[in-house]
Amino acid sequence: MSVNYISEDFDLNNPELVSIIDDLPLWSAPFGLKILDMINLRKEMKVLDIGCGAGFPALEIAQRLDKDSKVYGIDNWKIAVERANQKIKFCNIRNAEIINASAENLPFENESFEVIVSNNGLNNVDDLNKVLSECYRVLKVNGQLLFSMNLEATMNEFYDVYKIVLINHKMNREVENIRKHIYEKRKPVEYMKNILAKYKFTISGIKYDEFSFRFADGTAMFSHFLIRLGFLKSWKQIIAPEKQPDIFNDIELELNKIASEKGELKLTVPFAVLDCLKR
Repeated sequence: MSVNYISEDFDLNNPELVSIIDDLPLWSAPFGLKILDMINLRKEMKVLDIGCGAGFPALEIAQRLDKDSKVYGIDNWKIAVERANQKIKFCNIRNAEIINASAENLPFENESFEVIVSNNGLNNVDDLNKVLSECYRVLKVNGQLLFSMNLEATMNEFYDVYKIVLINHKMNREVENIRKHIYEKRKPVEYMKNILAKYKFTISGIKYDEFSFRFADGTAMFSHFLIRLGFLKSWKQIIAPEKQPDIFNDIELELNKIASEKGELKLTVPFAVLDCLKR
């Protein structure tokens, strides 16, 4: 174990941490590029990006629009919002503004926007019903709601090994916790279809795609900063703290065996982008 990832914890309010997160992190770029391909761009429009973090894709959209358009980004991660506004100032982006606000209570008038986008954001809000209600309120009639979401099979290669290790340790209840964890983090597309219909959004199209993370072995995967920052905390919460060192050591060993047999460790991330209209 080259990095003590079991006891490691990150302070998301640490300015040094936020300062090293790239404009296009490995995780958000593939989803965001699909959104940029599908967004309906035209002059003199207003766009809202929900859950924009440090500014992607809000600032990219703003730079692709004309000077009379305006892009707003909202996120409740205050220090990331501050960084996004630093980018706006440094890059002299005059048609963008990033606001520290909650998606459940959007600080905008009714029917303010032609387009709302969310790059892996709607599937991570606290109250999806409230957020979609707010999206409907601030979106103009025939406006576009465009959002990406990673799917249930995300990193199945890892979860399959996790389940096998738990079964070997006779921890069947924790295997069920994995199922609950996946459902909580990644709702099925059918679930999203039903809740969108509830809030009177019509789905005009769904595009599916996938990408992968490839590693030399499990040790490299667990040492990777993105994995440690974005995934390990929720993976560890599936089991009791006192069990984590032994279980994750066994997972790492099993992943290393797979990598040795196959020549690499590959984690697949399938995702969908839903293109919706307010009727």
